[in-house]
Amino acid sequence: MPFFLLPTACLIVVDRKTVSDDDIPEEPHGLGALGAAVLFPLGGPLVVDGCSLAVVQEVQSSRRTLPSCRLSLLHVYVFDGAPEQCLLGPLLQSEQDNVRLLVAVAADSVRVRVAVRVRPKNTEELNSDFADCVELQPELKRLKLKKNNWSLESYKFDEVFTQSASQRRVYEAVAKPVVESVLDGYNGTVMAYGQTGTGKTYTVGQLGKNDPSERGIMVRALEGIFANTTAGSDTVTISYLQLYLESVQDLLSPEKTNIPIVEDPKTGEVSLPGSAVVQLNDLDHFLELLQAGEANRHAANTKLNTESSRSHAMLVVHVHRSIGGKRENEISSLSDGTNDNLASHHVPHILKSKLLIVDLAGSERIDKSGIEGRMIEETKFINLSLTSLGKCINALAENNPYIPTRDSKLTRLLRDSFGGSARTSLIVTVGPSAQYYSETASTILFGQRAMKVVNTVKLKEEVDYENLCKKLEYHVDYLTSETDRQQKLREIEREQMEKKLKEQEALIVETKIFVSKYEYLEKQKNHWELEAKKLLKELNIQKNENDRLSQEIGHLEENFKQIKQQELESSTHQKVLADTTNTYQKNIAELINQLESERSHCTNLEEQLSVMKKSLSDNIKSVQERIVDDLARENSKLNEIATSKIQSLEVMNRELLMEKERIVDYLTRENSKLNEIASSKIQPLEVMNKELLMEKEFLNKELESLKDKLLDEERQRRCLEGEIVKLKKFLIDGNAENGSKRSHWAENSTSSTLPFENPSKSHKSRESVSAQKDTISKIFEEVGLSNILPLLKSEELDVQIHAVKVVANLAAEDINQERIVKEGGLDALLMLLEISKDATVHRITAGALANLAMNGSNQSLIVSKGGTRLLANIASKTEDPQTLRMIAGAIANLCGNEKLHVMLKKDSGIKALLQMIKSGHSEVIAQVARGFANFAKCESRGIAQGYQKGKSVLIEEGALYWMITNSSTYSASTRRHIELALCHLAQNEDNALDLIRGGGIKELIRISQDSSKEETRNLAKKALDSNSSFSSEMYTS
Repeated sequence: MPFFLLPTACLIVVDRKTVSDDDIPEEPHGLGALGAAVLFPLGGPLVVDGCSLAVVQEVQSSRRTLPSCRLSLLHVYVFDGAPEQCLLGPLLQSEQDNVRLLVAVAADSVRVRVAVRVRPKNTEELNSDFADCVELQPELKRLKLKKNNWSLESYKFDEVFTQSASQRRVYEAVAKPVVESVLDGYNGTVMAYGQTGTGKTYTVGQLGKNDPSERGIMVRALEGIFANTTAGSDTVTISYLQLYLESVQDLLSPEKTNIPIVEDPKTGEVSLPGSAVVQLNDLDHFLELLQAGEANRHAANTKLNTESSRSHAMLVVHVHRSIGGKRENEISSLSDGTNDNLASHHVPHILKSKLLIVDLAGSERIDKSGIEGRMIEETKFINLSLTSLGKCINALAENNPYIPTRDSKLTRLLRDSFGGSARTSLIVTVGPSAQYYSETASTILFGQRAMKVVNTVKLKEEVDYENLCKKLEYHVDYLTSETDRQQKLREIEREQMEKKLKEQEALIVETKIFVSKYEYLEKQKNHWELEAKKLLKELNIQKNENDRLSQEIGHLEENFKQIKQQELESSTHQKVLADTTNTYQKNIAELINQLESERSHCTNLEEQLSVMKKSLSDNIKSVQERIVDDLARENSKLNEIATSKIQSLEVMNRELLMEKERIVDYLTRENSKLNEIASSKIQPLEVMNKELLMEKEFLNKELESLKDKLLDEERQRRCLEGEIVKLKKFLIDGNAENGSKRSHWAENSTSSTLPFENPSKSHKSRESVSAQKDTISKIFEEVGLSNILPLLKSEELDVQIHAVKVVANLAAEDINQERIVKEGGLDALLMLLEISKDATVHRITAGALANLAMNGSNQSLIVSKGGTRLLANIASKTEDPQTLRMIAGAIANLCGNEKLHVMLKKDSGIKALLQMIKSGHSEVIAQVARGFANFAKCESRGIAQGYQKGKSVLIEEGALYWMITNSSTYSASTRRHIELALCHLAQNEDNALDLIRGGGIKELIRISQDSSKEETRNLAKKALDSNSSFSSEMYTS
């Protein structure tokens, strides 16, 4: 099966119709390692190596690219590791023959990255005699912590920065990967942790106005964000907050205080409604806001830092990146111009990510920082929130099911940063001087525990419904305006057509006028033709008349010739002939004149007729030519106009048909796309419905099986309770036979197994206790610890009491303690101590914890799980001396572990011991004195080894006065513990002034002389001799 490599784990299902194997390199068949993408054919349920595939959201990233091969359909699925079979539906479908590249990215599990930075020495450290306690190996990314000359511990980190490391290098190694991840759509957190005065604010929040190279992580992170975002399509908003005295305050709007923290019940995301959210324009705008916010942050001058931050500062940067435009460009570039509307109809997506940059206030000790007044209260809340954060880190590092994120507002705000979905980088800052060894060691251990925390980063990509709505609205507006424009064009064209029609009608009227003129000319022509015919007829008549006259003239001439001949022949007739001749001549002259006149008149008539014929023919010809020309021109014009109108109407008709086809095609495509979108949405819903039905059936089966298991467990519990009742009767009978005077066998057993047993008990009682231990061992062997521990959660009080008695007696043996803790017995005891209100349960549970506290490995677990706080709480509410004795014994055992002293103080363990003195019970006071002795002994050892400085916590809590005034009041064992505590306190020179003021010198002198133990006497003498203040006080007194 061919597949190709990608930088993330994903599966790509492709329609193989248009993909050739030449486009994809051949590799072995199968899913492969992380980073492999497998190519599968479409269709049906798909199971790979017994695991199903599930559809995930679309992702596009410039750093994840695929080969530019031509595909007809591309579907993307991601491996989720679920054992059930899953029906696969297409993620997206397209009718185009071009590439639709979609990459699905699996959720990555990433560890919290931790770097350590050592600040340069300050003036005070340069002038002091303290050596460096930190040795750096940056090339190996290791830090060595020197406790003393013979104790050296090495720790490995992701990055180690020396004192000369630049701000730019710190940013690129710690914060830049987180910023790049935020730009890719993941949440990110950058946090600074460390003792006050070690350079956290310098590393994170330095503005660097005068020197850009000094800029901190906040400014450089925003520089990187602005450099990789587009002002038009991307938005960057910030909120700047501080957590001061457990109150969330807005640094950009100082009037907003006590802002509530809201958690989304579905996603678990934390939001701060009411905080100011400012959209950034550029880096200068951010610098102005950051400077204004820093001015509103609480700070104070202490011995350790001239500008000590008194609050936790948090910069929240929200980045919304639109990836719709990028995808459209890529799709359009890959489509080679075959479909211009492909990108325009693409659904826009947006990456929503959050960057949290946290500048934690530094942890500090009151004696070293020299604070007073209100700053003590500030320190209390700072240390409390940092302690809560440390508890959460410990729980996450140890994979505990319960994470105490709700103990502090700081842990609620950082819920997503540790154990959540954010990519987190932590930089811990420390000082080099051995003067602050304990603070440095605590910071280093915090960083080491944080490196064990694993987050599951998830991409947050959403459909940009706002831009999509705007785009659709713009498209609708465009279509509406286009429709209006087309309608207006049609109206304009209709008006033009009507105008042209009117012009044509006018032309037709003119043509009719021309036709009427033509008809008139035709009539005139006919009239002239008739006149010409009349003239021709008259001319013919005249011609006939002329011919007749000509004939008559001819006859007359012939007669005249005959007459002349006759005249010649007859002279007689001359006169007559002359007269006749004259007459005839006159007649002939008249006739000739008349003939000439007729001829001229005829000639004139002929000329007029010819002229009239010529003019008539010319007029007729000109009129005909003019009419023909006018008709031809009008006809050509009409033909041209008609042709142009017909062509325009045909073009308009074609355009209207094309527009109609285009609109129908567009509506068809839109309808098909909507149908595809609806089907793509309906199909996953159907698949989801099927999955839910299957899950419902599976849950019903699980419920039935659980009911059966519960019935079995109920029967088993009843059997065990019956066994316990029988065993209780047996034990009571055994106690009666042994002559025990106590009322409850297990209570006697618990008391006898504690490390602070009263030595005055009789030998007979010890034999009874031994017999009861044997009985408990038999119960343990027969019933089993796994069946006893669930009885601690029984709803019946009597069953709870007997079960906790058995656990308490088992805890007295070292061999059983490890198994009890491993099986969850410690958690069950702490939960029982917290929720139970019965005094007997409290007494026996405290005894069981006292037994477990004898083991050093159990002590840290008890304190880290809040055991000290629970014991102190019970002590403040009860007056029962036996319960107080158990609690005092448990805390006394914990006082013997020097690593737990800070937690004991924070959890009010020392205060609880002082309060229990008020009971006045001798056994309770004896355990309190033992606890003070253990605590003072550990402090003295720390002073001698050089890793602990300062005044004793016992003196700070007010225990010194009680020890001095009661060192010779109580029983011998109690006095020995008090004397030992005073001697160890005297070994610390920082305690000398308080001992002198409280009268401790006299007690030390008495102890050096009268103490029953030689070791105590020598210890008192050593303190008096080694301390010059004691010597001068003894001399003056």
